[in-house]
Amino acid sequence: MAATASAHNLDPNGWHTGERQAHALLHVQTSRRRNPTAPGLPPSYGMRIAASPLVALGTVDVDGRPWTTLWGGEAGFARPLGGPASQQKNILALQSLVAVRWDPVLEVLMQKETVRQPVERVMVSGLAIDLETRDRVKIAGRMVVGAVAEEGPGDDENVREVQLAVAVEESLGNCPKYVNSKEIRPRVPGGVKGWVVGENKKWDGEMVRVVERADMFFLSTTDGKTMDTNHRGGPRGFVRVSRNEDGEEGGVVLVYPEYSGNQLYQSLGNLQVDRRIGVIIPDFETADAVYLTGETEVLVGDKAGAVMPHAKVAVKITVAEARFVKGGLPFTGEPGEMSPYNPPVRKVVTEGEMVGISGAKGGGITAKLVNREVLTPTIARYTFSLDVDNAKKEKLWKAGFAATLDFSGELDHGWSHMRDDDPQSLNDDFIRTFTVSSPPPSAPSEDEMMTIKNGTEMQITARLHGPVTNFLFRYPLQHRHQVPPLEIPVLTFWDDHFRMLDEAAAGERKDLVYVAGGVGVTPLLAQAGGVLAAAAPAGRKLTVLWSLRAEDVPLAVDSFARIPGLAAVTRLFVTGMGGGEQEVRVLEDVETLGAGVVRGRMTRDSVLAAGGDGSTYFVCTGRGMADEVLKWLEGQKTVVGSFDY
Repeated sequence: MAATASAHNLDPNGWHTGERQAHALLHVQTSRRRNPTAPGLPPSYGMRIAASPLVALGTVDVDGRPWTTLWGGEAGFARPLGGPASQQKNILALQSLVAVRWDPVLEVLMQKETVRQPVERVMVSGLAIDLETRDRVKIAGRMVVGAVAEEGPGDDENVREVQLAVAVEESLGNCPKYVNSKEIRPRVPGGVKGWVVGENKKWDGEMVRVVERADMFFLSTTDGKTMDTNHRGGPRGFVRVSRNEDGEEGGVVLVYPEYSGNQLYQSLGNLQVDRRIGVIIPDFETADAVYLTGETEVLVGDKAGAVMPHAKVAVKITVAEARFVKGGLPFTGEPGEMSPYNPPVRKVVTEGEMVGISGAKGGGITAKLVNREVLTPTIARYTFSLDVDNAKKEKLWKAGFAATLDFSGELDHGWSHMRDDDPQSLNDDFIRTFTVSSPPPSAPSEDEMMTIKNGTEMQITARLHGPVTNFLFRYPLQHRHQVPPLEIPVLTFWDDHFRMLDEAAAGERKDLVYVAGGVGVTPLLAQAGGVLAAAAPAGRKLTVLWSLRAEDVPLAVDSFARIPGLAAVTRLFVTGMGGGEQEVRVLEDVETLGAGVVRGRMTRDSVLAAGGDGSTYFVCTGRGMADEVLKWLEGQKTVVGSFDY
């Protein structure tokens, strides 16, 4: 946010130097219009804050490092004081339970005192957020006074009621984009535990799980004169752990994608001036939280793609210090609807092997659509012919790899902020990753086998979902219509560590079980022939449990016909049966091909019965089904794939 003080070096439109630099870096024209940040706290914003059950607060410690916390639990805990004519009209009062021993923002604001009215200026920023209505209001100003109760409401002496008054110097209402709704429920924390993790130290599994489960976090930044606290949201798992190691070259690095929003870029503008950031990642189910402060690197274009191949703008956070607090938040949240604007999850390069990176758009590999086979009402197989820059030697992908393609040249028609009638049609980078459902071709020599040649074909089997697959599903093929061929840049081939072939050929005589939901079978399609061939000599058995809707059973028929031996090891669980003659005939075809058919949902007993002691389970389903299956398989060796991206 831009401060109202003249000492802030604002341009005529109210933007500070860092914000102008961010606008230039991201090639937007925002600096040409007036900064919408309002001075003080207008009554309309005050009313919206009073209706919000949560407020994220930010400040900076004695070393200038930002920190963020999250207070509240029910509407009304934060409210403006006085009326429009009162001298207190720009004062925001907050009253919340806080785990006082571990909260880094409270530690800075109160300096271990029970009552504090600082003489010097102590910067404070905040974001009031109502996760049910997706309403947000940002504030920035200074601390007026704070007080910590001498006793707490429960048995935990580290949980106290805290009161804080903030003089609001500027405020701004924010849009609801990327806010995943939740019903907030207040609670009294008890038995709170916490610990600090320093620089170059590895996080334990509990901390990593909070990151992996998160669909939102809150961040604070500063340019040295004012602060900004905001929210980042996306699909669960949108924040990625890029590094988590002990040692001098170790520590924790997180990466998250910056999605297109209102193009104000106030947080990124602050990071152009001061790269430090403070973050809280809350777990709304457990009331656990990860607090961290660290240094950022804003990555744009090819730099972003080199770290997170699916993103055009990303932020890398190298953590300097973190705190993990178990059960310390004064609220939980019941999940509601996810934001319809959420793009797919983007993974980072450290999560898998990458080959054939073409770099800039239009680089080393181009995929030309040459055929489309519609297998079910919503699933099709697309065949692409690859064209390779002769000056580059691009490595051949392996069975089980995924391909990342850039459709922006066909679908990106410029920026627009909101479109509730069709949210997936805008503010999308149109970069998609699909599992390659065909095995790589063989070649006469080992040399040729290692590189992609012109005319090499690959196939992608995908469900109709979103603007990219909708475009592929309907694009007129060249040999049927007088249209230009569809040619798409290939950014990379990607190993998601979901290669069954390596496991099948391993020395241990343990069975393999593949649990698939819908098109989650696609990693298997490219590997099944090799797995079946490798498993038998190694004394291993492959079993496939595949859940499909009745309308998608033709995909199973096609797969069994194309891959010898697959039907014999597959048990198909068919849901959504309507009892029509066509459905009956298709299921008879499946049984004729040798597969077992169960009319109904996959169960815990069926999954556990498919394996034995020491079996390896490969699970590739939608997130809800995967969560359920993994609960059933607790204690078993599992490898989890995902088609969320």
